[in-house]
Amino acid sequence: MGNLCCCVQVDQSTVAIREQFGKFDSVLEPGCHCLPWIFGKRVVGHLTLRLQQLDVRCETKTKDNVFVTVVASIQYRPLAGKESDAYYKLTNTRSQIQAYVFDVIRASVPKLNLDDAFVQKNDIAKAVEDELEKAMSAYGFEIVQTLIVDIEPDAHVKQAMNEINAAARMRVAANEKAEAEKIVQIKRAEGEAEAKYLSGLGIARQRQAIVDGLRDSVLGFSVNVPGTTAKDVMDMVLITQYFDTMKEVSASSKSSAVFIPHGPGAVRDIATQIRDGLLQGQSASDN
Repeated sequence: MGNLCCCVQVDQSTVAIREQFGKFDSVLEPGCHCLPWIFGKRVVGHLTLRLQQLDVRCETKTKDNVFVTVVASIQYRPLAGKESDAYYKLTNTRSQIQAYVFDVIRASVPKLNLDDAFVQKNDIAKAVEDELEKAMSAYGFEIVQTLIVDIEPDAHVKQAMNEINAAARMRVAANEKAEAEKIVQIKRAEGEAEAKYLSGLGIARQRQAIVDGLRDSVLGFSVNVPGTTAKDVMDMVLITQYFDTMKEVSASSKSSAVFIPHGPGAVRDIATQIRDGLLQGQSASDN
């Protein structure tokens, strides 16, 4: 109906290509336009000015011989004032852009190792954008943004990379655990050494106290009972302690049977051994 009335409507964000007798005439902006078809003028097509996106998947090989699939997103639109070039100069814009993307990616990625390809994604995107901008501007298109959205290695390669990463983390965890166990063992050894040191001090002080008590007892008994020697008093004190010890051993419910020689001669031998042990303990404490 619009053509019969010599009027045509162009929607927003769209331009129309007008020809006269088969030759390009002008670009019609959005709005209502008079189109006198009797003079050979007609609209042959429309061109959107909206930003368009093309996702390209390109398989290539890295420098270390790993096959990867690079996913690139190209955002483009027609250049203002060059709508006629964008309409007439290319038959299939998306295929043309895809060809340039393939060319740049397959020239850039083989120069990089797999790890470097992940790190230098922005450099690859910049190379693709520069090449597309230079090539597509001649056809009336503007490359707004180029993104490398993903780099997908082969599934087996990805699994191997995950295993390497997991092994490295397990190695770090094992080192940390071993270091922690080492610290615990060192602290435990230091604690045991400190405990043994304090126990030794306690035993030494106990023996010193026993020796001091025995000395005071011998001196007091010698003063109160004339004619007795210090040896006699010492023997009597040791024998008394011996019998007290035997009494405690027999009275204890948790004690086991203890077989020891018993008699006057045995008591004298035990007294001699105890006295020698105490004297040796006192000598060690003095040193």
